[in-house]
Amino acid sequence: MNLLSQPVGVAHFLIVGAVMFVCGAVCMATKRNALGVLMGIELVLNGANLNFVAFASDFLRADSRFALGLDGHIIAIFVIVLAAAEAAVALAITLNFYNNHATVDVDRADELKG
Repeated sequence: MNLLSQPVGVAHFLIVGAVMFVCGAVCMATKRNALGVLMGIELVLNGANLNFVAFASDFLRADSRFALGLDGHIIAIFVIVLAAAEAAVALAITLNFYNNHATVDVDRADELKG
């Protein structure tokens, strides 16, 4: 059976989330630019969020005695808030590093080591 002719289910969302996670991990591993690494981190977090929401919509809806099925959504919103705070702090550190060294290359950031 053709994958494109099937209705969109949880497996499709899990595949997209896994692809986003892997793309983010590859981006973090290969980029030397601090902004590229930050974009990779955001891709990893968004892939995880998509998996949280996909699992919550499928598995928790079957047993509605204990929860409304919003656990995955609440975790995803929490991760989005933490990712926004992480991005703000990381961009502030990156701008400070750029003002001092005129580069955002993460290999040249040996001055930050303890």
